[in-house]
Amino acid sequence: MTAGHDLAVIGGGLIGAAIAWGAARSGADVLLLDEGDIALRAARGNFGLVWLQGKGLGHPDYMHWSIRAGRLWPELARLLTEETGIDPEWRGGGGLNFCLSEADLAARREMIARTADAGGEIDIRLLDRAELRALAPGIGPEVLGASLSDLDGEANPLLTLRAFHTGVQRQGGTLRSNSRVQSLHPMAGGGFRIGLADGAELPAQRLVLAAGLGSETLAAQLGLTLPLRPERGQIVVTERVAPFLHHPTNTIRQTRDGTVLLGSSHEDVGFSTGTDIATIARLCNTGARLFPALAEARLMRAWGAVRILTPDGLPVYDGAPDHPGAFVVTCHSGVTLASVHALDLGPALARGRLGPAPQTMRSSRFALSPD
Repeated sequence: MTAGHDLAVIGGGLIGAAIAWGAARSGADVLLLDEGDIALRAARGNFGLVWLQGKGLGHPDYMHWSIRAGRLWPELARLLTEETGIDPEWRGGGGLNFCLSEADLAARREMIARTADAGGEIDIRLLDRAELRALAPGIGPEVLGASLSDLDGEANPLLTLRAFHTGVQRQGGTLRSNSRVQSLHPMAGGGFRIGLADGAELPAQRLVLAAGLGSETLAAQLGLTLPLRPERGQIVVTERVAPFLHHPTNTIRQTRDGTVLLGSSHEDVGFSTGTDIATIARLCNTGARLFPALAEARLMRAWGAVRILTPDGLPVYDGAPDHPGAFVVTCHSGVTLASVHALDLGPALARGRLGPAPQTMRSSRFALSPD
């Protein structure tokens, strides 16, 4: 069997596609294996936030890694647009986290203080109601204020994913769709043989496992412990309305075409991607409390999708100790971290290294005895 591609990336979602594009841009011969739209794509349910405020509290490495991602997003958006002609619809300028009670305001003050204590190089300010109304005049009477972070922004997850897929191919890489990986076999002379569900076998010198919730079983074949669980999130979208919200928020986002996304649900329902009336009603009620005018907007549709979570909620960046050249990457912040995955991690993995990925994010933390 021939040596095959320099790097095979298993998983064509936002994480795998970002890594594959970054590796291809660095000169590697890349194969991106995508299960296709039958996969439980987190990008379908991603709210599209590039969100830094509050991220990584208690975990400084994750905080700084995320802040770097926020700083790199303008460059990523520019490169994707220039190289593929697909605009990921990134918009910066800061994000708002609304406060509906004095307890909410106190929690945001504590978050800002803890971020500063951890050395987070990010400007987060607490706005009172008058300051907030200058940015969002339509807020409801219950809104007391909001925290505003300078690095927060937004992007269109599906256009970002499409741009990565297109970019991999523009850089000379190979995108193989409808390819579900079933087995991974290290070869005696180095490299790996990747077995597909259709019986095909593909060789590669190195591989990155970024298959989301499908990574757990495949990681075990490489001797890695990767406990993952699904968490459902539901999103409601309204009809197009006149522009009223020019900053992404933790619960509401107005897209470039005028529709309004309402989100932020966290449900432990296994692998279900369904919806339910109670959650939809709660999301709509929250939206109307924040912006009363939304009560008149017609709902167009709602959907659910599953997120990927580790036991501690943090990402995993690791290499298989017994199989050099094999790596695993997973996280639940595929949009926020897309920039560092593409511009920092992808080129490093093309050279067979984890490079700048935080060393505290290894999978070995899950294999430790609880006592």
